[in-house]
Amino acid sequence: MTVRVPRIPSPGETALGRDFRITAGGKGANQAVAAARAGGTVVFVTSLGTDDFGDRALENLTREKIDVDLVRRVSGAPSGVALICVDDQGENSIAVAAGANGELGPEDVEPLARVLGQGDVVVLQLEIPLQTVEAAARLAATREARLILNPAPARMLPDTLLSQVSLITPNEGEAEQLTGVDVSDEVALTRAAAALHERGVRDVVVTLGGRGVFVSADGHCERVPAFRVNVVDTTAAGDVFNGSLAVALVEQRPLGVAVRFASAAAALSVTRMGAQASAPWRAEIETFLREHH
Repeated sequence: MTVRVPRIPSPGETALGRDFRITAGGKGANQAVAAARAGGTVVFVTSLGTDDFGDRALENLTREKIDVDLVRRVSGAPSGVALICVDDQGENSIAVAAGANGELGPEDVEPLARVLGQGDVVVLQLEIPLQTVEAAARLAATREARLILNPAPARMLPDTLLSQVSLITPNEGEAEQLTGVDVSDEVALTRAAAALHERGVRDVVVTLGGRGVFVSADGHCERVPAFRVNVVDTTAAGDVFNGSLAVALVEQRPLGVAVRFASAAAALSVTRMGAQASAPWRAEIETFLREHH
């Protein structure tokens, strides 16, 4: 549920908003929709309430041609909601009530074993219980699937989980919380990436908004520049990046090329309002890449 405001209100302050809208969201769902629109075949595991929000979410996922056979409906828990303020610069402030997301258990990811195989990609985020994230990571490892972890909302993570992560995609703030390193420059980003590598993560991709993307893999670091666009709303940009990145990796694109593809998708998304609604389609991403060398 999103309100446009001139600026993000400070604690104790009331900001008069200009408009209000309800759109489909949730980090996992945003990533699933972004992957589907980018050309991926997507199976989504989630937990929804039996309320109107849950009905609407399920209908939307089905409309996006996402496999929802493993979606669980929970009575007695509301569907998760996000309360979002977006300011005139397109920046946002978000509060999330997990609701039924908190009911998603390790047993709910076990059926993925029937469809998950080598070369597939599992995308995880942290709006579900940590033990469920860990169960999905173990399953991905046993099925030789690549694992992308978007560590948001940020929290401390055990090395047993990080050692199973193929690729981690924190933003600047999340990278700092995970490593204790103030990632203010290239040297600090390299140190933060090294700390994550030491804890078992294979590849590190730090999203830097308008400053691009920092990539650390195979002993090499590079900065992938951001595309210049007119920013309207940054909500779900990271989710669009992750979903599109998963598709590019399933297509066996080199990591640098995959990051550029995902960056293009994210750039398109910030030119539009909304979360899932802002995710671009495959043809749009390819056209954008042709036009922005």
